[in-house]
Amino acid sequence: MSHNSFGHMFRVTTWGESHGPALGCTVDGAPSGLPLAEAELQHWLDRRRPGTSRYTTQRREPDRVEILSGVFEGVTTGTPIQLMIRNTDQRSKDYSEIAQKFRPGHADYTYWMKYGIRDYRGGGRSSARETAARVAAGGVARKVIEALAPGCTVTGAMVQMGPHGIDRTAWDWDEIERNPFWTPDPKAATDWAGYLDGLRKAGSSVGAVVEVVGRGVPAGLGAPVYGKLDGDLAAAMMSINAVKGVEIGDGFAAAALTGEENADEIFMGNDGPRFGANHAGGVLGGISSGQDVVVRFAVKPTSSILTPRRTVDLEGRETEIVTKGRHDPCVGIRAVPVGEAMMACVLADHLLRHRGQQGANRGSIGKGGEP
Repeated sequence: MSHNSFGHMFRVTTWGESHGPALGCTVDGAPSGLPLAEAELQHWLDRRRPGTSRYTTQRREPDRVEILSGVFEGVTTGTPIQLMIRNTDQRSKDYSEIAQKFRPGHADYTYWMKYGIRDYRGGGRSSARETAARVAAGGVARKVIEALAPGCTVTGAMVQMGPHGIDRTAWDWDEIERNPFWTPDPKAATDWAGYLDGLRKAGSSVGAVVEVVGRGVPAGLGAPVYGKLDGDLAAAMMSINAVKGVEIGDGFAAAALTGEENADEIFMGNDGPRFGANHAGGVLGGISSGQDVVVRFAVKPTSSILTPRRTVDLEGRETEIVTKGRHDPCVGIRAVPVGEAMMACVLADHLLRHRGQQGANRGSIGKGGEP
């Protein structure tokens, strides 16, 4: 199987399966001299770790990351950084009954048709457990961002669970870290708790919408046509398990606007140009504008539910299936730190690309148009 890598100057290759002995990633392209310790990466993995509340899978994995290469005496060496996370709480027997059946909504059928073999123990490479490696890589990416774009931050939040959205007028950045749903709306967190409890006890699931915001992103990242920042962000988010839709800025809502409403007017401020709105989500023509970069993605409900579903087996016989085991009633919850990691990796990649091609921005405003 190929296609396990993403990025150009900052390149990440993930490896491992849900029920194998370990999983991890190789990060290539991180500059030398960056301070990096396992504890710094662990902080981000702890946010994605399963079993942290009753609203996520009860699989108990410590998700302890080990740095195997690319770091010497506490700093990066410029060589590939190998990160490993051992699996310690696999229960492969939970999947023995589905070895001959295809779970509706999962990748079982498509994997079988492509490869003629599949790891039915948790889905193998198609399992969301693979995203732990991405979060580890995202921790490295944040160190690159810190060095090349000080003040740039990446923060994710859940803004919708099922049909229930947040009150955006109540948005509180600090609230995101205070509730198990990573939502900036405290009332929504309370409402969602009861809603998800009912679904969890019924053995069902629900989808969600996650928003990831890059604040302090410098202008000039990305390139026209095939190197667009928003194109790479969309691909990165779409690669996350269970994601079925991505939008930048106003996204699909922009289709309902007029040209006058949608255009982000530009004014001259004391510190340079400023924008009257951010319908574009911080990207114009594939290049960052210096505004907040805003990405949202929709996560489908997990297909691992206790309600019997119709399917077929390897012999082509129609049958029923119930997916047992430990599963997230709303995978969107743990997708928040994954979305953050993917944006961090894309921004780190584009920062390095920009430095490699341009070194610094060429244009300026307010000096007679001269660079």
